[in-house]
Amino acid sequence: MIKKYLLCGLTGWCMEVFWTGMGSAIRKDKKLTSNTSIWMFPIYATAVIIEPVSKKMCSRKQNTFCRGLIYSLMIFTTEFLTGSILKKNNCCPWDYSKAKLNINGIVRLDYLPVWFAVGLIYEKMLCPDIHKRGSR
Repeated sequence: MIKKYLLCGLTGWCMEVFWTGMGSAIRKDKKLTSNTSIWMFPIYATAVIIEPVSKKMCSRKQNTFCRGLIYSLMIFTTEFLTGSILKKNNCCPWDYSKAKLNINGIVRLDYLPVWFAVGLIYEKMLCPDIHKRGSR
């Protein structure tokens, strides 16, 4: 469990560095500057909860769309709860208040496709053999 927690945290950090670096590219920053926060490691690491949820959904033969949507909702919930706690303590590393589809500046609803994909990436990483068993 500790290995998976660390793996999820590091994977999240790497995805965030890539994402913010791509944002820099869009803004024509030739340095492709990326950023993250130490706070993000334990937040991304909570993705370990996807594993038992994934196993349950796959045993019930939920389709990819349904699974991705549920993972997105789990990620939105985690983002909202952790962001609210960090914001209350004046240490939230993100602020989406200028985005059109934001909730309290903590969650961006237009990130649904991103969190959908991220959830499925975590599923594949945490449960690599789950789909193989179902196809036998």
